[in-house]
Amino acid sequence: MTRIVRHFWGWCLVIVGIVGLLLPVMPGWVFLIPGLVILSDYFPWARKLVTWAREKAGYGKHSDRSDKRTDASGNQ
Repeated sequence: MTRIVRHFWGWCLVIVGIVGLLLPVMPGWVFLIPGLVILSDYFPWARKLVTWAREKAGYGKHSDRSDKRTDASGNQ
């Protein structure tokens, strides 16, 4: 039963998010991101998309860039 409810709310949020991206009335990403996070527990394509977005935002497993940091003078 919980799985069905999570599927339902995940898809509802994704659909509302897509409509929000198309209409200038509301921000779609506010609904789209939580919907994809919910669906990522069940669908590999959603998991890949959430992982890609986390890495793009700097929160993924490849976000540690300590070897590329430089100080104000440009020295590593």
